[in-house]
Amino acid sequence: MKSDPKLVPRPKPGKRKLPTLILMTDATRAPDPAEALACAPKGAAVIYRAYGLSPIYADLVRLGRMARRKGVRLLIAGNLQAVADGAHFPEYIIRQSTERRFAGRARPGFLVTAAAHSERAVIAAARAGADAVLISPVFATRSHPGAKPLGPVRFARLAVMAHVRGLAVYALGGMTTDDARRRLSGTCMTGIAGIGLAPKQKERA
Repeated sequence: MKSDPKLVPRPKPGKRKLPTLILMTDATRAPDPAEALACAPKGAAVIYRAYGLSPIYADLVRLGRMARRKGVRLLIAGNLQAVADGAHFPEYIIRQSTERRFAGRARPGFLVTAAAHSERAVIAAARAGADAVLISPVFATRSHPGAKPLGPVRFARLAVMAHVRGLAVYALGGMTTDDARRRLSGTCMTGIAGIGLAPKQKERA
């Protein structure tokens, strides 16, 4: 397959400046991406989970400008448009992706993250050329109350799998307490991700 001359290569592992905090929108609990950006500290990232919303291009441009003013990265779920700083993909898309699908980037610094709930998903994300995986659910979470948590031991195992494949690792699910973060100390994670992790980010009941 010929490479697109408009794309830039994926940065080598270890040479990527990555956030340690990723805030996420949620259609029910925290739907407003502008609010998430306003609450995000400098250096963080926000994943706008716009599944099924078909956001207007002008709105994405406005959000991208807001993110750059704050020094925050904006990732659009399921969308590789260069108007944002990156894209995030659910596990089912990653597992269907062709090899090295995300090896080329819209522009330098473009970040691609993937959801991962299993060993197969981690392997698929690495094969597709993603930069990072959001491994979940680590602990019990309001977003998926019936899902069985991975727990610290299995999370650590998945994190090692991702790390040796050149993927950065984020813990997602139940990461709102200091105790949860302490239980993952010593694992090879880059940071944490979730809804309502910023002190001022409001959640709907």
